[in-house]
Amino acid sequence: MTINHIKKELESLGDPAMAAHSQSFFKTGPGEYGEGDLFRGIRVPRIRAIAKKFNFISLNQATELLSSEYHEDRFAALCILIDIYKKSDEKIKKQIYTAYLENMKHINNWDLVDVSAPNIVGDFLIDKDRKPLFKLAKSKDLWERRVSIVSTFAFIRRSDLSDTYAIAEILLHDSEDLIHKATGWMLREAGKRDIESEELFLKKHCKTMPRTMLRYAIEKFPKNQRKKILSGDF
Repeated sequence: MTINHIKKELESLGDPAMAAHSQSFFKTGPGEYGEGDLFRGIRVPRIRAIAKKFNFISLNQATELLSSEYHEDRFAALCILIDIYKKSDEKIKKQIYTAYLENMKHINNWDLVDVSAPNIVGDFLIDKDRKPLFKLAKSKDLWERRVSIVSTFAFIRRSDLSDTYAIAEILLHDSEDLIHKATGWMLREAGKRDIESEELFLKKHCKTMPRTMLRYAIEKFPKNQRKKILSGDF
C-alpha cells in the first residue's frame, strides 16, 4: 500500500462543483485564512470512510499523507492518525503526539484542528504537564493558538476545566475571529459541566471580551440571562 493509492481513491470521489464551494467556504482567496488551499470536493462522511478503510497504514505513511496539498487528504490523514492513536500503547501515542506537533503547518484550517486537537493533543496531555498548550496559546500562528484552546475539550469531557479558563484568558483579546469562536465554544462546553465556574469567568471578563466569543459562550443560557449579559448587566 502506498499513499498514492489513497490519494487516487480520494481523487476518484472528487466533485469540481463541491470543490469550488469548499474553496469559498474555507476562505482560500488572497489574504484569507485558508489562502491557497486546494480541495477535491468530497463530503466529510466519505472522507471518514476512506480513512477507516486505510487506517492500518504506518505512522510515517499517515504523516506523509498529512503533507498533501489537498485539504481532504489532510483531513483523511488526521482521521487515520486518530484511529491509530486510539488503538495504540503509550509509546506509539507519544510518537503520534510528537508527529502532530512537528507537522502543524499542515493542520491549517479550523476543521482540521477541531477534528484532531482534542483527540490527539488533548488526550495525550490529560495526565501530563499542559505547558505545551500554553506555549501554543502564545504562538503567532492562528492555527497553533486554536489547537491550544480546542485541545482542552479533552479535559472538559472529564470535568477538568481550569486549563480551559487559563488559556481562554490568554486568548481573551486575540485579534482573530476564529479564535474568538473557538474560545467561546470551549467556554460554553465548560459551562455544561459546571455553570457556576463559567459564570464566574464571564462576570470577570464579559465587558471586555470580544462580542463573538461572548455570544458563543452564552449560547445555551436562558434568553433573559443572555440579554442581561450582552447589555453588560451581569
